[in-house]
Amino acid sequence: MTLQQMEYIVAVDQYRHFVRAAEACGVTQSTLSAMIQKLEQELDVQIFDRNSHPVVPTEQGTNIIRQAQIILFNAAQLKEMVLNERQQESGRLHLGVIPTIAPYIIPKLIRHIHTHYGQVELTLLEARTSVLTEKLERAEIDMALLATPLDHPNLLEIPLYYEKFKAYISPDESLYALNEIDSANMPDDKLWILAEGHCLRNQVLNLCHRKSRYSHVYEAGSIDTLVKIVDENGGYTIIPELHLPLLSEEQKTHVRPFAQPEPVREISLVLRNDYIRERMVNLLSDSIRSIVPDELVNPRLKKFAIRL
Repeated sequence: MTLQQMEYIVAVDQYRHFVRAAEACGVTQSTLSAMIQKLEQELDVQIFDRNSHPVVPTEQGTNIIRQAQIILFNAAQLKEMVLNERQQESGRLHLGVIPTIAPYIIPKLIRHIHTHYGQVELTLLEARTSVLTEKLERAEIDMALLATPLDHPNLLEIPLYYEKFKAYISPDESLYALNEIDSANMPDDKLWILAEGHCLRNQVLNLCHRKSRYSHVYEAGSIDTLVKIVDENGGYTIIPELHLPLLSEEQKTHVRPFAQPEPVREISLVLRNDYIRERMVNLLSDSIRSIVPDELVNPRLKKFAIRL
């Protein structure tokens, strides 16, 4: 039993003619007749008296058609509800974000949402990637800002922007004298990175060609802490491009770019495959685009809206 079959019996009841009903439904008369016959067989009842001209429903058929009209109405209401939900610009939006993105995006995002989308109730959770992906799977949050790719079968990744990595080097290190850094030739000692569990840790280790349990790596809890450790103790670390505005003018002189091709990380809006609030996704994407420097933004987002 399908909605299509119900549409066909309602059409025949309306037009009292199989050919005209088929034309109204945009199908051939044979298709319409076959589908109605299949429904009659499934219900074990004759819906129409085909010997009557014009065709009329049987007594049982009349009751079935009335119920079909109610079902079709409710189905239309459901479609309308989903459409409204897709386009809705109000309600709660629960967003997760990893710690290596939060300092650059969240403060301005809160202000932007409050200023331009006052009907949106933004709730934020800062946590590591593994925690946020689990919460997405359990539908405990709506979306998350994560470094990608994740290659998770149940999650949709929408790349928002790409930011380069930079080296932050103490003036006491030999690397400081270089205009650009070759990641393959970075020294083994005094590389300060984030503690286990941060996705940026793995990206840095891959960039520097280190194993995940490299014994000479010193670990810290945040990028800001890494910078301060380098300032106090020497050595070097790797920071994302959007951290640069948070540095003092003196600290900015300690930053060096990497040799071409410069390493980058992809930052995406990640959501469940079955998430339907399309307008909310675009609203959040547009808000983040207004925060991130234009040259970092995914070019596709500048041309096309996101379609779910």
